[in-house]
Order: sequence, then structure tokens, then C-alpha cells
Amino acid sequence: MGYNSLQACITDLEKNGHLIRIKEEVDPYLQMAAIHLRVFEHQGPAILFENVKGSKFPAVSNLFGTLDRSRFIFRDTLEKIKTLIDIKNDPIKAIKHPFKYANTAMTALSALPMKVRKDAPISFDKALISDIPQIVNWPKDGGPFVTMPQVYTEDADMPGVMNANLGMYRIQLGGNDYVQDKEIGLHYQLHRGIGVHQTKANAKGQPLKVSIFVGGPPAHPVAAVMPLPEGLSEMTFGGALGNRRFRYFYDDEGFCISADADFVITGTVMPMENKPEGPFGDHLGYYSLVHPFPLMKVHNVYHKKDAIWSFTVVGRPPQEDTSFGALIHEITGSAIPKEIPGLHAVNAVDAAGVHPLLFAIGSERYTPYVKERYPQEIITIANHILGKGQLSLAKYLFIAAKEDNPSLDVNDVGGFLKHILQRIDLTRDLHFHTRTTIDTLDYSGDGLNSGSKVAITVAGDIKRELWNELPSTFTLPRPFVNYKMVMPGVLAIEVPKNIRTSDMPLMMEILQEHLAEAELSGLPLMVLCDDAAFTAQSINNFVWVTFTRSNPSHDIYGINSFTEHKHWGCNGPLMIDARIKPHHAPVLERDPEVEKLVDKMGEIGGVLHGII
Repeated sequence: MGYNSLQACITDLEKNGHLIRIKEEVDPYLQMAAIHLRVFEHQGPAILFENVKGSKFPAVSNLFGTLDRSRFIFRDTLEKIKTLIDIKNDPIKAIKHPFKYANTAMTALSALPMKVRKDAPISFDKALISDIPQIVNWPKDGGPFVTMPQVYTEDADMPGVMNANLGMYRIQLGGNDYVQDKEIGLHYQLHRGIGVHQTKANAKGQPLKVSIFVGGPPAHPVAAVMPLPEGLSEMTFGGALGNRRFRYFYDDEGFCISADADFVITGTVMPMENKPEGPFGDHLGYYSLVHPFPLMKVHNVYHKKDAIWSFTVVGRPPQEDTSFGALIHEITGSAIPKEIPGLHAVNAVDAAGVHPLLFAIGSERYTPYVKERYPQEIITIANHILGKGQLSLAKYLFIAAKEDNPSLDVNDVGGFLKHILQRIDLTRDLHFHTRTTIDTLDYSGDGLNSGSKVAITVAGDIKRELWNELPSTFTLPRPFVNYKMVMPGVLAIEVPKNIRTSDMPLMMEILQEHLAEAELSGLPLMVLCDDAAFTAQSINNFVWVTFTRSNPSHDIYGINSFTEHKHWGCNGPLMIDARIKPHHAPVLERDPEVEKLVDKMGEIGGVLHGII
């Protein structure tokens, strides 16, 4: 089977107990997002908001809130899609095992996009941007945003659906300097396909035509976020995953229209024409701030009869996009490792906001004739990873040698870090990349898209026993009086609130002088933070604080550090300054009054009773 619409998916989910309806009026300003966040936290069902204040359109969220629900939605195609990806990465398999892969022919057939007539049984009415549910997720957001869009653009040199790009880039519908109903903001980050299309359009002096699809079969938004192998288009993937060909036509102005979408917003982006976009509460757990991004001039807003608006809420992980990531990993499996020789596994750590922290496992086979293993091949692999698509946005890459522990798991955050800390040679294993690109949403660097990276490459035998608790002889100098063990070998040190960033070099000198002669072999990592108790409360807190609030080139220090032939290292513990600095973006915080409204919905007799 395959859903031909968002409504068909909603009906199926409801029939099988995966969806609830909220019939009472809800406010798109903060309340809908607060309900979504609370339901997601309790691993609850998808939510259909039937009565959105200020709009005639209902809205749905949390469709992909759990991996089990995503598996249910794609229960008839998931295994076939895995096979299709598998063959794409290794076509020889189909030749060696023709019967095993026989059913992929029909899957491939459903992948071919289908052009339909504009006057086929497809009925679109027109609306205004202001008619759409004006959903604002966080108190300091700059306005309402589209958070589940499928943004379609075509290549100016190779027009047509087979060379098009479909990506999920947030859209600001109003606020700031946008002219209501005529202008919207198009935000996209580094290493996105739309950037290539806009560059080509700019070079020709042409406007870039953009079509924003919302809703439609659930395979379509998944296709928009899927990191697909080179040469496999999102439209073909969406057709295969949904077991229904991507249906489209072109309107009278030449914009591509997804015939199955609930809404389609069309417009143009003129070369070098930008307006301030943001702030927006983003998936790192902070606001991305106001910056100039492409301005899209709206041509039309199409909607189907009985259209349903689809949205999600992003914030500090885990969120619904975490479940998206789990589904992507399930589908693609080992696709990325197969593209990099010697790489066995890679994990963009969700709890750290994805791009700030990567774990990887590689082979170390360069000198098998040498008794003592040390990083060689995994340094080559690390450089390959940091030059690969969106993986290149990582700030911290920890890579270990498979030969040291064949059962090591990149998804076990605590276990992986323990393996690293037991074996790391701090005089040798840190490799910095300075003045380079990082994630657009990461404000720990020294400018938008600008920061540094460090690859930490670890191979060899265990070098130290990690402390589980501090020895009685351990002390820190004033003003560092609050500190807590996070995990074996890691100490969180609280920096008093009255210490300014300009004071930190002096503070580091004080720590260096106090600890220079101390025996600290069991404590290879210390993290300076604003709240030691919060940082040490859980592994998730630790990786979120440490890796979203530090810029390697500026914020890594070491006891008894040195620079030798341009290589930096230290003979004592590594220290990471993970305090919030003045240039960092604000942390996302919920509105307490709105939270009280959601609390009431969870009381006996409330629509969310038994769910939250």
C-alpha cells in the first residue's frame, strides 16, 4: 500500500491508535508547540489540531515522533527501500543475487516521477500566507515559521524534476521586515543543494523559482531530509518510500506543483536580495539569531480542499527530528561508511545537537608489522570525514581504531568516551583545523558559519585507569569551589558567575599553576561550565553543554601545554571552556503561563489525560 495523501496517513494512524484529535481551539502562538513538546516527551501519539485560532485549516504534528510509528507508516516499503539503497551502494550484489533482489524492479518503478495534467482530478484553491496557521514555537522567535517544508528548486543548467533538489529549509512566514502576504524568508545553511541552484541562477541573472510543498504523503518530507547517494533524486526516493510515484505538474507561471501536497507556496528569489531572518529556536537548543537570508517574493499560495497543515517543533534534542534521524539511519544503514575506505561506523551525536560532535570507528592497518599501534590510517579517515558533505560541519570528531575493541559502539556515548579517554595520548592525538566552516546554527565560533574543528584520533592499548571519584588529596584553587564528577575520567568545574570572559586567561593560569605538579593521570578531561551539578547530572547534559558551548581553537586548554613544530598538546589533563560566552545565542526556555495551560489539558477530563 502507499498513502496518496496526508489525510490517508492520518486516518490510518487514528484507526490504529497512533493519533489523537484536539477539538478545542488552540493558539498557534506557543500553545500548539507546547502541547507538541509535552506529548513528544512522553512518547505520545501524533496530534491533529482541529481548531487552530485564526485559521480555517487544521494542523498535524508529531507524525514521526517515535521510530516505531515511522516504521508503522512505512511498514510495506521500509525493507524494499533498504534493499534499494544497498544496491545503489553496491550494484554488483544484484548481479550476484538476482533472486534476492528481484522485487526491487517494482520498487524502482514506483520511484519514477509522474507528470499529470493540471486539469486532472486535482483541485487547488488559493489563499494568502496569513490564512495559514501562524505557528510560533518559542517566545523569542521572530515570527511564524514553516517547520516541515519541502523546498523544491530546479537546476538552471539542467531543468526538470530529475535534476531538482528537494530540501527541508525553514521558512519565515511573517514578522521582521517582511511585507505581509507578499514576502517570506528562506533560510538555508552550508552544504545544501539549493545553494548550488541559487548560485547558478545568480550567475545567469535570473530569479530562482521556488516551490514550497507542505503536507502530502509522509514519504515526501522524509525524502526532503534524506542524505541520498549521489545521483538519486529526492523525488524518486519519495516515490519508492511511499510506494506511489511523485505526481507533479507546472502551473501557468512555470512553477512545479506537487499534485499530492496539501499546500504549495510558489515564489522567486532574486540575485543578492536578502532580508533579516530570525530569531528561531533551533535544534541545538538555542536561538539562531537575526541574519540576512534570501528573500522570497510570493506568487501564489495553493491549497487542496480540506488541506491539513503539517508542522513540527525543534529544540534541544531529543525532538521529533531525532526520530527522523533514527529513521534515516535505519534506512541508509552503512551507506556513509561504504563511501569512505576504512570507516566502519559514524554517529552524529544527537544529544550534542548533531553537528557539534561526531563519533567514528575506523581501521588502523597501515603498519600491522609494528607491535605498538598508534593513529595513522584513522587520521586519513578523519580528514576524509571532515571533507564529506554535511559531516564537514562537525566541530569535534572522536575516532577510534576498531582493532582495539571490535565491539565498540558509536551509539553508546558513555562507553565510547570511556574508550577514548582510557587510550588518548594528549601530547599526540589532537589535530586542529582553524578558521574554517562550522554549522550555521552554531554560535560558539567567531562568526556566522565560522569556527574551528578538532579531530581526536585514538589507537592503541589502554594507557590509564580512569578515576571514578576524586582522591582525598585532590584540590582546586579558589574561586573554583564547586565541581562534580561527570563520568569516569571527567570532571565538571563550575566557574563563578562574576568571572568575565576577559578574566579567563588569568583563571587558566591559576589552574595551571595549582595543578602543574599534581598527579592527575586518572582525570584526562576537565570541563569548565556555568553549572557543575547540571552538567554532571547526565551524559546528555554533559555532551550538550561541552560541545555546543565551545570552539576548539579558542576554548581548549591543557595543563602543561606546549606547541612543537605547529602541533599543540599537553602533558596534563585537557580542559574545555564550555561556559556560555557573551557572543553565544540564548538558551531556549518555555513560557511558564503556556505550560500551565498544557498542565490543565493533562488533568482528569482533559484531552491529554493519560498521555502527559
